[in-house]
Amino acid sequence: MNTPRTEFAQALKAIAAERDLDPSVIIDTIKQAIIAAYRRDAKERGEETEGFEFDVEIDPGSGEAKVFSWPEGKTKERKEVTPPGFGRIAAQTAKQVIHQKIREAEKSSIMDEFGGRAGSLVSGLVLRFDGPNVRVDLGRTEATMPAEERIATERLSLNQRATFLLKNIIETPRGKEIILSRSDPEFVKKLFAREVPEIGSGNVEIKSITREAGVRTKMTVFSNQQGVDPVGSCVGQKGVRVQAVTNELGGERVDIIPWTDDVAELVKLSLAPAEGAEVEISKDGKTAKVRVPEDQLSYAIGRDGQNARLAAKLTNIRIEVEGIPSEKPKEEKEKTEEKKTEEEVTPSVEPAIEQPVELEKKEEIKLEEKVEEVSPEETPIKKESSEPAEN
Repeated sequence: MNTPRTEFAQALKAIAAERDLDPSVIIDTIKQAIIAAYRRDAKERGEETEGFEFDVEIDPGSGEAKVFSWPEGKTKERKEVTPPGFGRIAAQTAKQVIHQKIREAEKSSIMDEFGGRAGSLVSGLVLRFDGPNVRVDLGRTEATMPAEERIATERLSLNQRATFLLKNIIETPRGKEIILSRSDPEFVKKLFAREVPEIGSGNVEIKSITREAGVRTKMTVFSNQQGVDPVGSCVGQKGVRVQAVTNELGGERVDIIPWTDDVAELVKLSLAPAEGAEVEISKDGKTAKVRVPEDQLSYAIGRDGQNARLAAKLTNIRIEVEGIPSEKPKEEKEKTEEKKTEEEVTPSVEPAIEQPVELEKKEEIKLEEKVEEVSPEETPIKKESSEPAEN
């Protein structure tokens, strides 16, 4: 008896270790599978199983199973109903059910494990593409990155290893599904928390963040500890920390802005790289009128209004940007006009050079010859290229 008991115990232990499951879960699964097999076998024999409850006892030594049955609510009438030769029938019929139950228990165990890691970073391998969605191998299980969670400008390839944000676990018709993301602003926050120890320890805090995935991210940072520069901590020595995040994001630009309670100053800083902005906050505190020099207007607005749009989301305030006419061009224009006036008033004095009359005639002849050599087709081109110079 020692040999079969040891073999059964070792097999049970091996399955539990391989699947990372509790042995009691496997035993319960086997019991349910045997009951299902008995019901099927009884139905084939023409026996009625409706209105009866069943239980299975498994011998821990030999692994032999016995089936017990009783009418619903009458446990005192419990009796053994194991048919002769049921062991072979149960083994054949229950094999598939046992595997299915173990897979379900394994998946449930994995989902419970990953459920506690929601909102954290995971590393995975791009397995395949289901249309616009991406299937990612996380090692013990697979996950999905939907099209809306991808970076639009990013091109992933098969077997490429990347970092993802474990965003959520949702219920689907096929069971629980792990959802990954690379476009969520939380992904950038987690990347900085990984690269910047001060964020991980809580000395530096990311107050707000907004993002247009693949193009640009703006975030405000605040230091809870005196003497710690929040922006410098995120940038790192020679920019190594922010560069590591940028590389993971595929070259996406990240603007790091120091947090301040002064809304006007925060709006001004959030419009970086524009300089010299004048900010006026409305009485209701919902609108900011920003005036910037004309040469900085394009920087403040950004391409397709992106910089101003991200600044408005970051500060949660409506931003209206207008340009201030620059006086510098006027001063240069006045100086140019004064210079021209001086040149007109002051005659140019050049030393007289006496040359023989014959030489002057020869030069005139040569000049006429050169003019004759210019073809009419080339003349309009010369005129067009000269007009901007005269203006």
